[in-house]
Amino acid sequence: MIRHISKALTYLTLALVAILGVETAPLAQADVIVFAAASTTNAITEIAALYEAEKSGHITPSFASSSTLAKQIGNGAPANIYLSANIKWMHYLEKRKLIAPKSRSDLLTNAIVLIAPRASTLASMKIGPGFSPLAALGHDGRLALGDPGHVPAGIYGKKALQTLGSWEQVKNRLAPMKDVRAALVLVERGEVPLGLVYATDAAISKKVRVVGTFPSDCHPAIIYPVAAVAENDTPEAREFLDFLHSPTAQAVFKKYGFGIR
Repeated sequence: MIRHISKALTYLTLALVAILGVETAPLAQADVIVFAAASTTNAITEIAALYEAEKSGHITPSFASSSTLAKQIGNGAPANIYLSANIKWMHYLEKRKLIAPKSRSDLLTNAIVLIAPRASTLASMKIGPGFSPLAALGHDGRLALGDPGHVPAGIYGKKALQTLGSWEQVKNRLAPMKDVRAALVLVERGEVPLGLVYATDAAISKKVRVVGTFPSDCHPAIIYPVAAVAENDTPEAREFLDFLHSPTAQAVFKKYGFGIR
């Protein structure tokens, strides 16, 4: 509806110009609102700045858990592009016909790691079958992670711990957070001894260190799909969607530790 109103105003402006013979500056390119997983914050912020320097449009990113963003889009939030940290929430929107046909593609990959505060004396851990973080958590320490009920990083983490046989041991020792960046902050502050986050989150922080990496075969492949939102599928949105696949954007994603699909 908003897009239709915008088009109507544009046509009205052009009609008045033709009738009155008034000269006017070219219409500004519309903003593109990007709903993106919290783990892509640094990369998308930098890519948006590069795009704006090259194009005339303006990118407005909004970062949160993929589940939160998907539900907001489902409730009518005016996003143009959705970048999810897993395929589940893209499926959620696609089944509701809220994703523009043929606009979806797999963009990025990631990995799950175990982190500790930089000052922690914990030694590196080999993560494999039978692995348990209980000893490292201590008597009352908790494991920070995105809420495994809906946050992609937490979902992957739960599956990894289940596969390795340690979920039942730690499920009552969790500090579930609203998104993966919130889990990272909890470890940075030293409020918990361990956290489970994406490798890219650990890479951007100087306040944590990686003490273990989960094998990729103990959880589903971590894939970040991206698509245009059907109700707000504009030419400007498609242009930025294409830019996300460009060598310029891919170089930024790689810099922050993402794999390219």
